[in-house]
Amino acid sequence: MRRLLNDVEKVLISEQDIQARIVELGREITAAYTDQDRLLLICVLKGAFMFLADLVRQIEVRHAVDFIEISSYGSGTVSSGVVRILLDLEQDITGRHVLIVEDIVDTGRTLDYITRNLQTRGPASLRVCTLLNKPSRREIDVPLDFVGFEVPDEFVAGYGLDFAEAYRNLPFIGVLKPELYKPQGQDEPDSCR
Repeated sequence: MRRLLNDVEKVLISEQDIQARIVELGREITAAYTDQDRLLLICVLKGAFMFLADLVRQIEVRHAVDFIEISSYGSGTVSSGVVRILLDLEQDITGRHVLIVEDIVDTGRTLDYITRNLQTRGPASLRVCTLLNKPSRREIDVPLDFVGFEVPDEFVAGYGLDFAEAYRNLPFIGVLKPELYKPQGQDEPDSCR
């Protein structure tokens, strides 16, 4: 872990603050649903898996979990602009109350694609819970029902969020040193999240 810490410019949100906010989000979600709602949490892979694991332990109504994996990056830091489903749901969501669990929403393109796709499948309701919201980069207005933290326009990693498949295991949300992800003379990596 020490080697990874050397790549972090600063800690934006501590492990303790993340866990405290997840407890609050669990209460908010519990208050919004009942055991009769047939709640289904859909985790957007890969970034939201750590958030989901901690969040489900704080939700006090019966619920099921499913996963969807979306790609808009390929192996780089710049969005291809094309959103693809790599792994689709196993469960039928017709008539279910669905809560999408995301790691971060910035431009809104990926979440817009997911919500439009899932709406065609006939859920009873469709809401969104995101750990991080980066409104300064928003290109498509997407409704967010439960938000952990608002973050500035910086390239964040940790607690499930990666850069080139690394740094997911950091227990906090941090900002990486720019020399790791910025080629000389280039601005921040584009995002499609």
